[in-house]
Amino acid sequence: MKRISLLLLSLTWFCCQFSFAQNWDWGGPMDPLQIKFSIVHYELRLELFPENQSIAGSNTITFDSSEKLDTLRFQLIDEYEVSKVTMNGEEVKFSHQNDVLDIIPIDCTCDQVTVHYSGKTPIAINPPWTGGFTWEKDRLGNHWMGLSSQGEGAKIFMPALDHPSSEPSQGVDLYFTAPNPYFVASNGRLLDTQKGQEKTTFHWATEYPINNYNINFTLGVFEEENSIFTSVSGRHVPLVVYVLQENRRKASALLQVLEESVKTHEKYFGPFPFPDDKIAVVETPYLGMEHQTINAYGNNFQFVPMGKVQYDWLLHHELGHEWFGNKVSVGDWADMWIHEGITAYGDWLFYLEHGGEEAYLKKVKSELRNIPHAKPVQSPPNSTEEEAYHPEIYTKGAYIMHSLRGFLGDELFFPMLKAFASDDRFTYQNRVNSDDFVNFVLDYSGKDLLGFFDLYLLTTSLPEVEVKNKGKKGWQVSLKGIDFEMPVEIGTSEGVQKVNLGLKPMLIKSQTVPEIDPNYWYMLKR
Repeated sequence: MKRISLLLLSLTWFCCQFSFAQNWDWGGPMDPLQIKFSIVHYELRLELFPENQSIAGSNTITFDSSEKLDTLRFQLIDEYEVSKVTMNGEEVKFSHQNDVLDIIPIDCTCDQVTVHYSGKTPIAINPPWTGGFTWEKDRLGNHWMGLSSQGEGAKIFMPALDHPSSEPSQGVDLYFTAPNPYFVASNGRLLDTQKGQEKTTFHWATEYPINNYNINFTLGVFEEENSIFTSVSGRHVPLVVYVLQENRRKASALLQVLEESVKTHEKYFGPFPFPDDKIAVVETPYLGMEHQTINAYGNNFQFVPMGKVQYDWLLHHELGHEWFGNKVSVGDWADMWIHEGITAYGDWLFYLEHGGEEAYLKKVKSELRNIPHAKPVQSPPNSTEEEAYHPEIYTKGAYIMHSLRGFLGDELFFPMLKAFASDDRFTYQNRVNSDDFVNFVLDYSGKDLLGFFDLYLLTTSLPEVEVKNKGKKGWQVSLKGIDFEMPVEIGTSEGVQKVNLGLKPMLIKSQTVPEIDPNYWYMLKR
């Protein structure tokens, strides 16, 4: 999700907990009935009706199971009416209540079920934090619709096995029908457009696994600007922006900003993860959200100069989720900091790449003030999205990555980061958790970082700097409250030196009071 100031995020998060009448949270322990099968593919066919803010259509779900199933359980909010469910061309019995759709399979070797449904769409109260559909009109009077569902899951727009650990292994086919002259931007590649006198159907598809909340579609009258991006992998990938007609003169600049952000992410995270599809953003009537290959953008083209290029923090952050969130995905929201923290750290790396080390360190120091250390970054196992989502998964999560850079040094840290994002064990169809990340860093670096990770991921405690004057001998320096050592820079009258610092006092010679960690590589009580 998007990166914003801590105060705004905290207030928004607090308000949302009490303003959303429906309990559309997701995650937590997986339903025992849903453990028995996995999703292979979704084929979503929807007609969009902007005049009455409703949808109607079907979702054909291809699934796989090693055993005969008595019940197929999916999630779909009660706001939609299910008219029928079919398997192998036959209507089957179903129950739809309490946002759960239970289907009784017929006795066949079928691996598909089609759910037909329709209804008024749930309206987002405070998108994207409290999500749903956002229906507006642009300044030219055209309908404009955006969808956000990170906090709610796919059940607010389609029947699905709605758990963060579940992704369709063979991707999705998405058919959207809308009245002319509207266009529907969505995931993957646009394979076909069937234009009629009154309405048009757009067929989008991706063969990559995709998280439920990343399946997305935006309706509007858009201007398209595009080019071809040459990835560091050598692949040529379509680069596309869709903006409202009223902003068509800004499309070219947005495309340039997008291209620069992709280049920067590729330097630190590796090749763009979805080269068979596209790199794209679409203008939305809310701030923004990561949606695989079609990121939502609502930051009003607020570019700022950074070195020789232009920077858009919202665009850059959402794009970073293509690597951490979309390619590298957690199966338990307890580990959401991997999505948000590493992606937020990617925002800081834009400062490093284009503003230099001084701009990067200034950014880091400013972010440190926004960390209250109120909740652990890693939540308990089987957390729901609401339980795990809080401001520090961004700021403190990013700072942990910054501290790792200080601990390991650039020669180890940056190759390690890229290697993690490229490891087959943790990408695409495979889910990742915090232990995977910690063990990967330990194995890659050969360093004992268990104490470091336990402290910063699992607690709100901080090492306390203690400096004692020992007269002519110098200064006695230690870090109270930890049982491990960290390589810490110390500024003295003779310059900066790096020492392994922990609970055991170290004698530092200096004619002036030593400055502990002057570049703020670590979160410390000073």
